[in-house]
Amino acid sequence: METNRQKKIGALLQNDLVDILQGEIRKNGITNLIISISKVAVTTDLSIAKVYLSVFPSERGGEILAAVRSNAPLIKHDLAQRVRLQLRKVPNLVFYIDDSLDQIEKIDNELKGENNPITNPELLDRRKKS
Repeated sequence: METNRQKKIGALLQNDLVDILQGEIRKNGITNLIISISKVAVTTDLSIAKVYLSVFPSERGGEILAAVRSNAPLIKHDLAQRVRLQLRKVPNLVFYIDDSLDQIEKIDNELKGENNPITNPELLDRRKKS
């Protein structure tokens, strides 16, 4: 259960991180790429912030995640400059890809099409009896 303080700090970090990442994309002249932050979850001791990135097109997710992770210290520094008046200590940033939209789309497609395991149980993996 997240406290109000965790939620407020998460929202603050989310807004500033979006600005930082989108600013980097613009500065480097990268086109055809959208990065958004779907959620920032802060631990109870406020030492770690889990940042969930949504990348479009999703095929570039792994490449973008690797680039963001390699630049995490610089991103944290930029973030610290922005929130220095609100937070004494900036949490360590841990980045993840949020693939929930891809999962939802996959489920929708499977329920619409012939790959529906409800109507075609042959698609389901057989459980092995040991």
